[in-house]
Amino acid sequence: MNNSSPVSYPLASDTWASEEMEAINRVIASRQFTMGSEVSEFEKEFANYLGSKFCVMVNSGSSANLLMLAALSLIPKFQLPKDSEVIVPAVSWATTFYPVHQLGYKLRFVDIDPLTLNLNVDRVLDSINSSTSAIFAVNLLGLPSPLDQLQEICEQNNLILIEDNCESLGASLQSKLTGTWGVMGSFSSYFSHHMSTMEGGMICTDDEEIYHYLVSIRSHGWTRGLPAKNFVKNKSDNPWDHLFDFALPGYNLRPIEFEAAVGREQLKKLPDFLEAREENQKYFYSTFSQIESLVLQVGPGKTSSFGFSMYLGNPEISELNGQIIRTKIVSALHKIGVESRPIVTGNFTKNSVMKYLNHAPLAEYPVADRVHNTGFFLGNHHYSIKDQIDHAFEVIERVLVQEGVQ
Repeated sequence: MNNSSPVSYPLASDTWASEEMEAINRVIASRQFTMGSEVSEFEKEFANYLGSKFCVMVNSGSSANLLMLAALSLIPKFQLPKDSEVIVPAVSWATTFYPVHQLGYKLRFVDIDPLTLNLNVDRVLDSINSSTSAIFAVNLLGLPSPLDQLQEICEQNNLILIEDNCESLGASLQSKLTGTWGVMGSFSSYFSHHMSTMEGGMICTDDEEIYHYLVSIRSHGWTRGLPAKNFVKNKSDNPWDHLFDFALPGYNLRPIEFEAAVGREQLKKLPDFLEAREENQKYFYSTFSQIESLVLQVGPGKTSSFGFSMYLGNPEISELNGQIIRTKIVSALHKIGVESRPIVTGNFTKNSVMKYLNHAPLAEYPVADRVHNTGFFLGNHHYSIKDQIDHAFEVIERVLVQEGVQ
């Protein structure tokens, strides 16, 4: 796409101010750059925000997903059988899926709900079989999955519920924050997310045994950092014995002090960020609901509005024509400086990487296909973007009228 105007409506924007710069300078002055006291304090503050007992910070939300699956493979009370199936939605980011494969499990892709774009409960029920061991729920783009129903399904079928909440910090269902419904939940603080620490991720849990395993696996699988009595390997009275005492097959997923120091400042601002995003979301819905051919992502509970997803839902529009119309829309948006993207990855099963992944036989995914072929995404921000929403609306409406599908 050429001949575009300067970006007037970006996907994401910088949320940093003087407080974050001062936090970075605080770390520089301390001369402690690797994981230390800032990380420890940020973990405590993040856990307090969530109402969780424990949080473990890592270097990205993707690493958080990997660490969660690694813990499930090693903790004795879980130890999911190798090649057992983990139910996942057909629409999510790549690193929801990769750790399932990398830890030796089989992906069972399930279609999504046409409104929430999260797991379709009926399709989940259809997919459970004797090989199913877990449900990996994704709260997509700020909207809660049907976590209450998924939790009940897990209890009834002896399954484990974990959450990828990387895109939905601050969302809630029945006054309970997303990311805290499963035995573990992952979070991301990448640049484009609700709060930013450059790179960074977090896992929350209320289970002390899980917490100890997460701490150990995060740092090479050693016992350093664990209390004397713990669920991994109890320690002797001699600290020297446990400087390089490796008990689990682990990774190096540790964050750095800069990220945690910035995160502590961002967390203070998070309520204001979320309030502004909610106001933008209300305006977006009131504006774009005028276009009948567009399906807007909506859901239960309180959302944290990562951005604005929409797709052409009119059944009279074929998916091929929908693709053509979407191309015209995003091209027109680009020309006036409005950035857009696919809705996450669309239907992930259409990616060529699938030939490398261990997965159950693929089914039909009509909703994910529709999203894949006709959907697109606009960003939300921590400041008012009513004018930008108006401009985007005018362009999209004009294209749809020209195509005779308004």
